Parts: sequence; C-alpha cells; structure tokens
Amino acid sequence: MSHSSAEPAVEFADFVRERRPALLRAAYAIATNPDLAEDLLQTALAKVGSRWSAIHHGAADAYVRRTMVNQQASWYRQKWRRLEVVTSDLPEPTPGERARSGQGRGDLQLWPLVAALPPSQRSAVALRYFEDLSEAETARVLGCSIGAVKSNTSRGLATLRRRAAETGYADLVG
Repeated sequence: MSHSSAEPAVEFADFVRERRPALLRAAYAIATNPDLAEDLLQTALAKVGSRWSAIHHGAADAYVRRTMVNQQASWYRQKWRRLEVVTSDLPEPTPGERARSGQGRGDLQLWPLVAALPPSQRSAVALRYFEDLSEAETARVLGCSIGAVKSNTSRGLATLRRRAAETGYADLVG
C-alpha cells in the first residue's frame, strides 16, 4: 500500500486534535504555569511532528511527555529561565473540565505546593498522581530508574504533606 506525503501530516493533526487536552494537562503538571505549559506543549509537538513518521504511534503520548520533560529541564538550566517569575495563580477549570478530569477543588489548592517542589520531585509527583502513570511509565518518561521515581515521589509527597499541614490543607494530602 502506498502512502501519500499528506498522510503522516493528517495522522499527526488527528493525534494533536484528540490528545491535546490531556497533553496540555501533563504540560501544566510539569511546568506549573499555564503560559509555560502552552509553550512547552507547542515546542514538544513541533519536535514530535517533525519525526512523526518515525514514531510508533502507540507510544506517541509517552514520546510527547518525555519531550516535554526534557524541554522543561533544558529551559530550567538556561539562564533566561531563572529570571522568569512563576505565579501561583491558577486558572479555574470549567465545570466540564473538572468533571472530565475527575479533579475537584482540592487538587487546585495543592498546585501552589506542587509548584514549589524541586523539578525532579514535581515531575515525578505530577506524572504519578495527576497524570496517573505507573512507576514504570513515569520512569520511562523521565528517563530514570523506577527507584529514582520512588525516591523523588516519596520525598515530594513528604514535602507536600509537611507544607500542606503548615498551610491548613493537610486533609488534601493523604
């Protein structure tokens, strides 16, 4: 069967149309800032789009997430990135978005605490608990061992519990 040059572009456009909301949530979980999340997702999609024909489409979500994690780490290391001010003001999702994601008001109250975690802990916690990835999937996305995921998740959750108790949100972190 022959493939026209338009088919990969159409497949990629369909992928983006279908998966963008979930991938944007993942970008937000990684970047913790709505504007940076948009930039992060767009940058990752541009990179993935240029390699679409070489990507196993069953692993496309993981490939995009991994690209976002790598890009976020790269931005974090860049000098200009350190000059930006990240705000803890969070966009209020629409009731439909909350219903589709299963997230309640408590999740939004935790975002400032999650945003304050070191990047490796924030990524591990976000991917494990906000994106509901397994330890193995999280390790693949982050490019580290399952032990590193467990360690970063454990440290991140301990910090979240401590900070939640200090700010009156202890009932939100189990």
